[in-house]
Amino acid sequence: MRHNRYDNRELSWLKFNQRVLQEAADPSVPLIERLRFLGIFSNNLDEFFKVRYATVKRIDLAGKSGKKVLGGFNAGRLLKEITQIVIKNQAESLDILASIQHQLTDHDIFIIDETEVTLDQAKFLKEFFLQKVSPALVTIMLNDIDKVPNLTDSKAYLAVKMVQFEKDRLSNRYILIEIPSSVERFVVIPSDDGKKYVILLDDLIRFNLNVIFNIFDYTSISAHMVKITRDAELDLEGDLSKSYIEKLMDSVKDRLEGDPVRFVYDKEIEQDTLDFLLNKMEIDTTDSLIPGGKYHNRRDYMNFPDLGATHLLYDKIEPLPIPGLEIQGSLLEKISKKDFLQYTPYQTFSYTVKFLREAAIDPKVKSIKITIYRLASVSHIASSLINAVKNGKRVTVSIELQARFDEANNIKYAEKMEREGVKLIFGVTGLKVHCKTCIIERLENQKIKYYGFISTGNFNEKTAKIYTDYTLFTAHQGILKDINKVFDFFEVNYKIKKYKYLIVSPHYTRIEFSNLIDQEILNQQEGKKSGIYIKMNSLSDYGMIDKLYEASRAGVKIKLIIRGINCLIPQVPGMSDNIESISIVDKFLEHPRLYIFENDTNPRVFISSADWMTRNIDHRVEVTCPIYDNDIKQELIETFNICWKDNVKARDFSSNKENAYRLKSGPGFRSQFETYTYYKNKLQDAETK
Repeated sequence: MRHNRYDNRELSWLKFNQRVLQEAADPSVPLIERLRFLGIFSNNLDEFFKVRYATVKRIDLAGKSGKKVLGGFNAGRLLKEITQIVIKNQAESLDILASIQHQLTDHDIFIIDETEVTLDQAKFLKEFFLQKVSPALVTIMLNDIDKVPNLTDSKAYLAVKMVQFEKDRLSNRYILIEIPSSVERFVVIPSDDGKKYVILLDDLIRFNLNVIFNIFDYTSISAHMVKITRDAELDLEGDLSKSYIEKLMDSVKDRLEGDPVRFVYDKEIEQDTLDFLLNKMEIDTTDSLIPGGKYHNRRDYMNFPDLGATHLLYDKIEPLPIPGLEIQGSLLEKISKKDFLQYTPYQTFSYTVKFLREAAIDPKVKSIKITIYRLASVSHIASSLINAVKNGKRVTVSIELQARFDEANNIKYAEKMEREGVKLIFGVTGLKVHCKTCIIERLENQKIKYYGFISTGNFNEKTAKIYTDYTLFTAHQGILKDINKVFDFFEVNYKIKKYKYLIVSPHYTRIEFSNLIDQEILNQQEGKKSGIYIKMNSLSDYGMIDKLYEASRAGVKIKLIIRGINCLIPQVPGMSDNIESISIVDKFLEHPRLYIFENDTNPRVFISSADWMTRNIDHRVEVTCPIYDNDIKQELIETFNICWKDNVKARDFSSNKENAYRLKSGPGFRSQFETYTYYKNKLQDAETK
């Protein structure tokens, strides 16, 4: 479905997830990594239904067409098209999974089911079940209750049909077994023949159905998997007497009982079992019913065990140090003299943690302010901030408790930090705080000097290993004073601040980027050098797309690297002739936002937390930071160019064929691998000087 000016946001996202599925199908990707891409594909789809599909469904149920907010598309028709695409993608993913499992046998790795268990394996599996699984099982006897309890969102259940004799006739008894999340989904079976055997927890439970239901006299029993996905929007209205944290905790709990938006079932399930479940759960035909395979929650494949088969995994890279910034010495001393750029995971995230640890123990540091969006489950960032408080520093944390699906983790750390004396700010009413900034005050020669960092990604040790993100460490006093104004805005948000250096949402991002585009148009008209080069996660704001179309019509050359949603249609005569656009999906998740404007002969370069989505521009607090250091500016331009040259993992939005790989011209050039080589060479060059 394509509008004459824009691609639909939801369908564009589904195309992105198809690119993830392409990685699972790619024979050049190591086998276990392919399984993990299947897990990412499935996890993405779960979140899509909880949020985007649920939003479109609410529009449709309200009796509205939704054309204004859906870019000219009808909500009801869109729901049907989404369901058709998802059914097709699910079927494809099952074929890919079967192919991978078959290929794993060539490497003596066997994923077996309950019908393939040997006598020796049976003994282990019975004992494992009794010790680890049986105590964790929740079993719901459906015939004996009037209404099915609310099934946990996105958890997998086995729908069991038991046929037994009752009063001299056959009768059916229906049961639901919740697959416990406290036990690993993949159970590795001990083996002494040099082969690796793995059984899914679901099949282990199927193998032990006779143990679970040994009090019943049944003639046959079968079990098929089902899963329900619920609307995940949070409701923070209501009781004014509750604290913000209490409201959010209640809302996260309520999410578990949200309206169902998708019901996935094993397509081999008996029709009477399916009908019984749908009737008992009051799921009607307006919900998205998705027939699937034997196994759901394939997101668990993200954690498929490596089984010691390193040859079936990507080679691990050793994160590099930043040239000229020794982690053993004082970072603040180095940063006081020049700016430094950190690009994870090619370079180590340890600099971010070290910066805060140093600030926590430096007697001259008086205060630390930081914004937090997603913390790791075990966070050295949070520990460093608590350490700073214990050393008498004033620590202020703006923590976004509504970071979707990380609310519970952020609440845990918010409560812990608050107990330790950290001053918490819970954002701004009506705005998510999505910017990634930190500023410290240090007393030097009886004057306060600022140090800080600004990032495109979350301060999260776990994601820093797999997300590519830029972080600028700086002592630029003007930039850091602007960051201080952002923190002032958090606390006194009825006053709109003016910023000299930063571009800040929601008040300035649209107008400032529009002005930058207008300058490129003017440069083009005056015969000066012009060009716009952007790397971001998503592009869906129609106003900004229209500005890019305007620049294209004026003759400005535009290059876009968009990982996910892209509602802009490139290479349309008279509208977007001068716009080229690619997407890169590979080993790491491409996450940075980078904006480069030619500006005649003096490029203007920015890193940002903001994509060009309406929510980032108008409904969130975002920070876009200019780069003034010429070496860093050149480094950012060069890393963009490396990405642009990719002809292995780049898909071309300009192609009429959906998700077509860019045509190769010359040798293969894989940008993520080349970027690591680029940084290795920079490090070697610095060491030889």
